[in-house]
Amino acid sequence: MNDTRGRITKDGIRIYEPADFAGMREAGRVAAEILDAVAALVRPGATTAQIDDFIREDIERRGVTSATIGYKGYQHASCISVNHVVCHGIPGAKVLADGDILNIDVTVIVDGWFGDTSRMYVAGNLPRKAERLIDVTHEGLMRGIAAVMPGNTFGDIGHAIQSYVEANRMSVVRDFCGHGLGRVFHAPPNVLHYGRPGAGAVLEEGMFFTIEPMVNLGRPETKVLADDWTAVTRDKSLSAQFEHSVGVTETGCEIFTLSPAGRFHPTWG
Repeated sequence: MNDTRGRITKDGIRIYEPADFAGMREAGRVAAEILDAVAALVRPGATTAQIDDFIREDIERRGVTSATIGYKGYQHASCISVNHVVCHGIPGAKVLADGDILNIDVTVIVDGWFGDTSRMYVAGNLPRKAERLIDVTHEGLMRGIAAVMPGNTFGDIGHAIQSYVEANRMSVVRDFCGHGLGRVFHAPPNVLHYGRPGAGAVLEEGMFFTIEPMVNLGRPETKVLADDWTAVTRDKSLSAQFEHSVGVTETGCEIFTLSPAGRFHPTWG
């Protein structure tokens, strides 16, 4: 779908109109509600295919569209990344065991607007080292979001995340990043989760994009498996990720994908 709304900056980033926030707000709400609902299915003995089937059915029931089914040949309504899978895990016969952690990533299209979000879940009891990884990843995301305001730069966002994560002796994945979105799934800019203060494009009111840091307990390097989708940590260390879609406002930013049920973190609610 071509997107002709607003204007384009010199860095190729679309600036949306104030009225466009309503569409992103609704798409983000639907995506977040789906992730709220799926929490009850995440338990030892469940398969990732069962979770994806629920998400597909929930999307259909709501009368909206999955952005991932058919995207570059992908055939699932979610990506489900377990333990050392960094991102783009393909749902299948994998049976969850007690203590497994997983990221579930969902993108829906609502009246032409894309709502994209992911969050962490735990099957059964949450191991302490995994809990710490999840906490640091979530706080890194929120510190990145706190840096979103007109006049700051994308480097400020990345630096806020990187400095916090590395101070906690963990690593930020560099092979994947956030992205612009709106009436398209992926658009400029690439939103890096590491960087230098003041570097990169300047944030302007009306920019829409995701922030979705992936954090590893070990080293940051990843590799993509033979299926051409699944990315894993090279050292097999645990990985975690949280993702929000945001829009830059006059004074800061609006998070479009907040959990209506307050379940964005696996230990909440």
